[in-house]
Amino acid sequence: MNAANYRSFAEDWERRATIRTRPRRVLENDDKLIYPLSRQPLVLSATFLEHCPQWRDFVLVQSFYKFINDVVIFETEIVDKTARSIAKNRFSLTFPLACRYDAMTIVVDEDYHALVALDFLQQAVEMTGIQPLDLPGQIELSHALPAAQAQAPAHLRDAVELIGVAIAENTVTHEVAAFSKDDSVKPSIRGLMADHLFDEGRHAQFWAQLVRIYWQSASPEDRDSIADVLPIFLAHYLTNDLQKGFDLHLIEHLDVSAHIRLALRNEVCALGFPITHQHPLVGNIMGLLHHSGVLQTPSVAQALIHYLPRPGRLA
Repeated sequence: MNAANYRSFAEDWERRATIRTRPRRVLENDDKLIYPLSRQPLVLSATFLEHCPQWRDFVLVQSFYKFINDVVIFETEIVDKTARSIAKNRFSLTFPLACRYDAMTIVVDEDYHALVALDFLQQAVEMTGIQPLDLPGQIELSHALPAAQAQAPAHLRDAVELIGVAIAENTVTHEVAAFSKDDSVKPSIRGLMADHLFDEGRHAQFWAQLVRIYWQSASPEDRDSIADVLPIFLAHYLTNDLQKGFDLHLIEHLDVSAHIRLALRNEVCALGFPITHQHPLVGNIMGLLHHSGVLQTPSVAQALIHYLPRPGRLA
């Protein structure tokens, strides 16, 4: 694909952009969960289940608040910034007007997503009476992009940003899909995730198209330079350090004995998070890089060989 063959989704957006056209969803006061158990290993740990299961809802509500906070950071501080720069033609990579228009629709979508997310946070606080603890000011992408950009030549920093955002948008699409299908979660939250998923699927395709357009025009030298920094990006992106820190912070707010608190801390710290081709997100990321043409570059395939199921090949 080159820029001349870019196909806009503007008409589809006008008809079907989901979050901005849906009636407000209201959080149900029922016995369903506000956050999936599968996404919070702390409440499934042996010590927690034996000694403090009564704190389950508190932990899940706080985890929901963190999820909302992460969504707002991701969409308003990172994706919004990149999309807005492209839309206003302030990105070092030049894209045709149709791309720039679509980028502005993403700005609108992401700000709507953040608005709806904050609405749900307010509803949850009102319903549960549980105030949010101090929430992280950054997400993994907040660390990964600057770390990779710092190691790239200055003229490639926007290109690294584009590829990093594309990776993150494709990743979040798959995460939201899993969330939206969990029947243990309140219907309104699953509905919110389904709305979000519909929009994010379109966004993921947009970013993948832009990466493909850029990669086809990039020089061999620039491709090789980006290949060098992709492992740096992934090492910072595919980590659970922020989640682990949040869980340790949560444990400090549980009314349990010092002995139980120490056992919970040890269990959280023992949770493994190996970054290999078996990591649940790696397949999605390699798929994006494959379909956008990036992974077909030999230097990229070599740089990411650790993440591939078999040397140099995509499963």
